[in-house]
Amino acid sequence: MKILAIDSSAVVGSVALCEDEVLVGMTTLNTGNTHSETLLMVVDELLSKAGWKTEDIELFACSNGPGSFTGVRIGVSVIKGLAFGRKEACCAGVSTLDALAYNLNDREGIVCAVMDARRSQLYNALFRCDGKSLTRLTCDRLVSTEELKEELSRYNEPIYLCGDGCKVALGDICLENIKAVNSFVTYQSAYSVAQCALRKARQGRLLTDRELLPTYLRASQAERERLEKENKKEVKDND
Repeated sequence: MKILAIDSSAVVGSVALCEDEVLVGMTTLNTGNTHSETLLMVVDELLSKAGWKTEDIELFACSNGPGSFTGVRIGVSVIKGLAFGRKEACCAGVSTLDALAYNLNDREGIVCAVMDARRSQLYNALFRCDGKSLTRLTCDRLVSTEELKEELSRYNEPIYLCGDGCKVALGDICLENIKAVNSFVTYQSAYSVAQCALRKARQGRLLTDRELLPTYLRASQAERERLEKENKKEVKDND
């Protein structure tokens, strides 16, 4: 199965082409440019080098959250556009935290995927890994660093952190069993998105382009500011 996968959920952007488990090509950028400026260009370049056309792709995949509201929307929009008009279900939305954890599926212990959600909060999920496969221990969630530290302190086994929230987490969580990992497996990888999507395809869990949607764990900053203004106005009106 020919797969095109995108991860644009954080500052690092990644695009990969795979044929089942085999990586055909991947480009990862951490240049500070917005994904709207680079994603389609990278997709076109990879397809050209592989000698593939969009029509050859059998599975379109992206990380559909949690993560940057803008980044997630861009990735989902690109995949929806590329898959537009296909009659069959050929899209997969992959949890960003699932894909991050997949980077470390050869470890043994607890994999703790963390993304910086600002305001001393993290998007997080915990997994147990036996060196071959991952088992989810929690759902995707929004937690404070204090809450995560309390939960991780209960484990007496190696804990591997991955994701762009590592620096935030390590700043507040000091546990002896937390193990360092290199940057290659710390950040987003479209190959991991592709492999998580392939598993969904084999389970018959694909979506049409219309069904593929972003997944957010909290309201956007604009929505929060709007609610705060409305609440202040309501309090003022009631005085």
